[in-house]
Amino acid sequence: MWHESSKETYESSINPKTTGNQPRPAVIESVEPGSIGEELGLEPGDQLVSINGIKPRDLIDYQFLIVDEELNLEILDESGTLHTIGLEKDTDTGLGLGFTEALFDELKQCNNNCPFCFIDQQPSGGRTTLYLKDDDYRLSFLYGSYLTLTNLKESDWKRIEDQRLSPLFVSVHATDPDLRSQLLKNPRAALLKKQLDWFSIRGLQLHAQIVICPGLNDGKALDETLEELSKYGTGNRPTVISTAVVPVGLTKFRPKNDGLIPVDPHCAKCVIKQVEELQQQFHNQIGSRFAWLSDEWYLIANQPLPARTAYEDLPQQENGVGSIRSFLEEMDRATNNLPKKLENPKTCSWVVGRLVEGALKTASSRLNEIEGLTLLLHGLPSPYWGQSQIVTGLLTGQDLLNGLQRRELGDQLLLPSVMLRNGEALFLDGMTINQVSDALNVPIRIVHGAEDIVAAALEKQPKLLNLGEVL
Repeated sequence: MWHESSKETYESSINPKTTGNQPRPAVIESVEPGSIGEELGLEPGDQLVSINGIKPRDLIDYQFLIVDEELNLEILDESGTLHTIGLEKDTDTGLGLGFTEALFDELKQCNNNCPFCFIDQQPSGGRTTLYLKDDDYRLSFLYGSYLTLTNLKESDWKRIEDQRLSPLFVSVHATDPDLRSQLLKNPRAALLKKQLDWFSIRGLQLHAQIVICPGLNDGKALDETLEELSKYGTGNRPTVISTAVVPVGLTKFRPKNDGLIPVDPHCAKCVIKQVEELQQQFHNQIGSRFAWLSDEWYLIANQPLPARTAYEDLPQQENGVGSIRSFLEEMDRATNNLPKKLENPKTCSWVVGRLVEGALKTASSRLNEIEGLTLLLHGLPSPYWGQSQIVTGLLTGQDLLNGLQRRELGDQLLLPSVMLRNGEALFLDGMTINQVSDALNVPIRIVHGAEDIVAAALEKQPKLLNLGEVL
């Protein structure tokens, strides 16, 4: 991930004297047992002020700065006392510190006004953090969140080049300058092709995303966008590594008269046919399918998912491209050697979004072949968002109460971790796990994948909620 570059150039680019916003001290959240941080006596709550006189702006700076063999740390403890600590270590040895936030200065927020933005399709009155529009290239590099490239300053471009922050994840939507400006409601969106050329010249890479809004950027516009992007997908080091095509998600809270149309089965079938034909063309031209459809398209169209090999190395699995196919493979492995009978009969419920329920029925049926085990698969709609067909990750606490209060739940309720906000014990609507558990009068277990689901189903006694597994 880290690319060799000039230390002098790097230090010049991050010197606080040259930046507008002074970084805040980084609050330590965890200290790894046996690490240098533990040996130094650092504790959660302490704050890292500087490393060798430089105040890191984020985790990227922190990771780069701690590579040095000799470090001089400034630490502010919880009593407000500033400590200076000098140490020597091996170049490849970290400090074992985790922080409460990835960014130690201000989040770079979105300056677009996309009518399909999910942030704008939420009800008012929630926590302030729910309405932050992340368009920060650093979070894109660290976690794969998508950005538009419309809010970058000259210093940001320089930092991306100097620190070789690659790959980034970019929301393209359309390559036609006028259409992209129309979709993002921002004239700076028209600069995309020049920006792609900038990445190409410097050997930097990105993953692209296209959110399809029927009637706007589908059809001929989608053909043109994918073909234009594929020109950047050639060579030993392509600029655009992959492209994900995802359907627009619309909620009942979106602004009226926004001109947006939801994706229906007919639209889904047309887009599938269109993209799969282009996949074959790209495979012949550049040796990769290059563009992939998120699983939702096939579920909306009621068509089978592609074979695992069609997704190649799953470059956009976190974006819902091949995630269900991958999960089904994991479930096949996890259920490869099941017992024929449970000594202590039990019943448990597994909750998923209604859109994915059909794809998971085979997996739940396999577990139900075990004598003494009843696994109830509940595919729920979302009255909260106003969507009948929804993916699991968007189900809210209120959706669970609405959909489950009159159903048999058994001894334990299995909830996929994707329902929770960033690893917190909160659903998207702010309800807590304990509130849902109390209201439904059933123990809840958060499950993190196929093996966890199978283990939960086979355990002799229901495992009560452990918030440590969530956080």
